[in-house]
Amino acid sequence: MQPRNMSMSGVVDLAAVKAAGEAKAKAEQARAESVRQGGSAAVPPSALVIDVDEAGFERDVIQRSAEVPVVLDFWAEWCEPCKQLGPLLERLAVEYNGRVLLAKIDVDANQMLMQQFGIQGIPAVFAVVAGQALPLFQGAVPEAQIRETLDQLILVGEERFGLTGIVVDADADAPASAARPAGPYDALLQAAMTALDAGDLAGAVQAYENVLADDPAHPEAKLGLAQAELLTRVRDMDPAAVRRNAADGPADVTAQIAAADLDLVGGHVEDAFGRLVETVRRTAGEDRNAARVRLLELFEVIGSDDPRVTAARQALARVLF
Repeated sequence: MQPRNMSMSGVVDLAAVKAAGEAKAKAEQARAESVRQGGSAAVPPSALVIDVDEAGFERDVIQRSAEVPVVLDFWAEWCEPCKQLGPLLERLAVEYNGRVLLAKIDVDANQMLMQQFGIQGIPAVFAVVAGQALPLFQGAVPEAQIRETLDQLILVGEERFGLTGIVVDADADAPASAARPAGPYDALLQAAMTALDAGDLAGAVQAYENVLADDPAHPEAKLGLAQAELLTRVRDMDPAAVRRNAADGPADVTAQIAAADLDLVGGHVEDAFGRLVETVRRTAGEDRNAARVRLLELFEVIGSDDPRVTAARQALARVLF
């Protein structure tokens, strides 16, 4: 398959000639056919990450891209940055819960695909959306940047091509019955909770950081750290002064960030997200980046599976791109 329209804008332009309903109908037809043949319309989380070769590229990537954006991870065993990026992409593919499919391609075993995509170095990450290929990024980039790229990719797939994504059965990979074994970090996590209950925010932050120092992707520690850091930031705030400063200075990024923290602590999640999305929209440079980073941090406080986070990620992608 020769890559075409190798830019995000190129994919958007194709929407003028490719009806979104057609792609959606194909996806629904594929699901219905799977059920008719005795299969299940839902897949286990483990099926969201697949190995692809040249022989199966048409079936596993091109055809699947009619129902879900397919992210291509070009890697090799000898590539050290690939060993950092690969596990991160795999985790995000599972976390996005069927909104993207990750296809891993070993360039040593698939030289033709590497040549067709014009890859000069790895890791290199592309996507295929409704049969159209485009580059995403090259090298081991930060997680926040990857999330923004995936959010934009999903948005394009949904709004321009009607891609429905993959239905995931979250329990399919779990054993039928198994007691949860004690984890290696249970003591540290309990220490963090005890510190939080006692109002010792610094102790809670340290306990969570101790877990993340050994396991940077630990979901419970990431969530706990984000919450503890938020509480630390707002603890000494004067709510009335923060609200007044934000109202008086709509262009004051520091004031808007502080008000967003208070919004979230007060349970006004959509207000917090909306405030920062709007701040990102009307700012540039370091100010824009500061608002964007704080918004991503607040996403961690709520959790990536929350629909309010999903909606805010899409809104952020719109103003960024």
